[in-house]
Amino acid sequence: MSKIAIVILNWNGELLLESYLPSVVEHSGNADIYVADNASTDGSVGFLKKNYPQVKIIQNNINGGFAKGYNDALKHVDADIFCLLNSDVEVSENWLPPIEKIFAENPDIAIVQPKVLDLMRKEYFEYAGAAGGFIDQLGYPFCRGRIFQALEKDEGQYDDIREIFWATGACMFIRRTVFEKLGGFDEAYFAHQEEVDLCWRAKNEGYKVFYVGTSKVYHLGGSTLSNMNPKKTYLNFRNSLFSITKNLPRRKALVIILIRLLLDGVAALRFVLQFKFSHCAAILRAHLSFYRQFGKMYGKREKANFILKYYVVKSIVWSHFVHQIEKFSDLVKD
Repeated sequence: MSKIAIVILNWNGELLLESYLPSVVEHSGNADIYVADNASTDGSVGFLKKNYPQVKIIQNNINGGFAKGYNDALKHVDADIFCLLNSDVEVSENWLPPIEKIFAENPDIAIVQPKVLDLMRKEYFEYAGAAGGFIDQLGYPFCRGRIFQALEKDEGQYDDIREIFWATGACMFIRRTVFEKLGGFDEAYFAHQEEVDLCWRAKNEGYKVFYVGTSKVYHLGGSTLSNMNPKKTYLNFRNSLFSITKNLPRRKALVIILIRLLLDGVAALRFVLQFKFSHCAAILRAHLSFYRQFGKMYGKREKANFILKYYVVKSIVWSHFVHQIEKFSDLVKD
């Protein structure tokens, strides 16, 4: 059986650790548990040393965000499989055995996520990951169980085990060998959608990403940045363009980027009409940052056979906002 290490990235999250770490300690069997602290200034480290001496602490020198935080921390973790777990996640009893089983039986599966439900409304899927991530032809991410802000009720419709396109960083399992081969997360992302990029690069290398609906966790969400925070808008719009630039064949990437620039302009106008001027400004800043770093991102393109069938729908924006589709089952017929 492969050795699993659960690694929780923390930044000034003492209260989150106090609330959600107990479930991880109680229900994680023989897995090693680490907290990677991103130079917190609160009492996080002292709290861990006093109350959870069995939890191993990795102290990063700076707060480098999600991407650099994990890249730095995982160099100090001895395990076959890393579980990257948000500090605001409550795990359930027997959440690990289904994950261990799929890795043991399928050596070509590199990345796995469980079912992610809303901690505050446990009968509903949660925004970050839900029942597995996908993207449309233009690179917009969405999930089974969550299309934009429309969240489905969990009625067992996604209790399956199936291949997906990307796994959520809120609870992602990845083989150590694959993480290292891919060079970890792209630190230019800082936070948000770095897991989409990582999974896309893994798929370009021929690895598989899976969802295991027989394992479930509950995510609080928004503990770092809420869904309506302008900084999150900035990171999501910019980082999505980064991923397209890096992971598609050159001609296709350039065409899609041009289309995205137009659509992002429409999104900015929509924010203006909603009087959300800070979000409009965030999109403008995202584009300026993308233009400045385009050459750098283009230089990171993987020397791999780019997968051409990376999407399950041509436009999630058109499907949702024009055709009013809110459920994955109405969008894609499995």
